[in-house]
Amino acid sequence: MCNRARMLGEPETIIEHFKAGWITGKPMDNRFDPVELRPKGRAYVIRRHDGVRGLDVMAWDVLGGAAPRPMTNVRNLGLSQWKALASNPEQRCLVPLTEFCEWTPETHDLGDGKKPLKGEMWFRVTDQPIFAVAGFWQHTREGVGFTMVTCDPNKLVAPIHPKAMITVLHPEDHERWLTGSYDDVRALQRSYPAENMSVRGPVFPTRVR
Repeated sequence: MCNRARMLGEPETIIEHFKAGWITGKPMDNRFDPVELRPKGRAYVIRRHDGVRGLDVMAWDVLGGAAPRPMTNVRNLGLSQWKALASNPEQRCLVPLTEFCEWTPETHDLGDGKKPLKGEMWFRVTDQPIFAVAGFWQHTREGVGFTMVTCDPNKLVAPIHPKAMITVLHPEDHERWLTGSYDDVRALQRSYPAENMSVRGPVFPTRVR
């Protein structure tokens, strides 16, 4: 779920919004696309560094290629592997986004003679133009990787993806996520109010009608 997301805006916008300085330099190679987040792609991530918030760049796979598929989302924080990250404030992070995608459960015939396909549904947080998703990070054999934490879906997301949604945090909970206890982490693993979100779609960017 949620293997597509976007962060529209320059890193300076993130720095100002989250009151974070640079930890690492901005990648200058043309393969770095911070706007379109995809599994194993690099993205901007907020974490604490030397006691203050900093902006880092990490790959969206917290296991760094150690599993058959990129580990982009985790949910069961009781598992020893994830509990170790959840219990350590230094391994927690915020993932800044402006929208995230879920695919429609059914396929759509676009009438173009091609195979029906699923549509993209894009969700936004209406009271936060830039919002933070709860996450964890760690060093891996391929570098530094992060994952997003999921939770039960709200009534807006559930018809599209009934199993889970990403954990969107309220601004007042950012510091609690980054510095709180394991119990704080579990308490914050909850769905964002549906009335404060919107959705558009389905859209089919790979097809031209």
